[in-house]
Amino acid sequence: MEYEIKPSEKLSLGIEELWQYRELFYFFTWRDIKVKYKQTVLGFAWAILQPFFMMVIFSLFFGQALKVPSDNLPYPVFVFSGLLLWNIFSSGVTSAGNSMVSNANMIKKIYFPRLIIPVSSVLVALFDFFMSIIIFIGMLIFYHIHIEILKMLLFVPSGLIICCVSTFGLGTFLAALNIKYRDFKYIIPFLVQSLLFITPVIYPVSILTHDFLKYIVALNPMYAAVTLFRSGFIEVPMQWNLLLISLFSGFTFLITGLYYFRKTETYFADLA
Repeated sequence: MEYEIKPSEKLSLGIEELWQYRELFYFFTWRDIKVKYKQTVLGFAWAILQPFFMMVIFSLFFGQALKVPSDNLPYPVFVFSGLLLWNIFSSGVTSAGNSMVSNANMIKKIYFPRLIIPVSSVLVALFDFFMSIIIFIGMLIFYHIHIEILKMLLFVPSGLIICCVSTFGLGTFLAALNIKYRDFKYIIPFLVQSLLFITPVIYPVSILTHDFLKYIVALNPMYAAVTLFRSGFIEVPMQWNLLLISLFSGFTFLITGLYYFRKTETYFADLA
């Protein structure tokens, strides 16, 4: 009797199958973490130092020199809160986008749910986030930022979840494209770098004077993620129209990425 292995239906995460292969999440994630920090003098400390140094640079040039407003937050706190989520997005999208190509040898040899590979890339980015959050907590204490526990528990996890959903959606889409069209190896870094400037990481949306520009920023799913995350410790009225546009954009990326990945994954072993 023949047994044919087929991937899950399109738009399905295949939760049952992913659970059967749950050990691979640990294997891929821990392997990528070790490779990332292998033979480095400071090791895991780089997960903290990278956003910290970026925060210092942005604070000097944008906060001090250019006097960019920061929604009544100390500018270092403002920019570091944005960098926390941005690093998940940039690292996760870049790693996930290249993950299928870098794991081509394994894809050709054995069957396992291919979705595990880009998901693990996002989990590696989350590891860096939880390392860096220690510094952020210290900054909140140092600058005497008033914190309402209920707001923190509501908005901070919401922003983090939206960030992960957007990262997974776009990363999965790029992973499927990259394995077929290798040009995306060069497009991904440019895309990620460009998105930084239309994400309210180093500036608040309130400084944009034209509504058209605000809607351009809102099309970026990271707008909702960063805005909700900051709402846990900042008193600024949210612009719900922009927030809804950004949320719609994020879930569109998720659906599109998942659909295209499922549609093409049967050919991955041939194309890798």
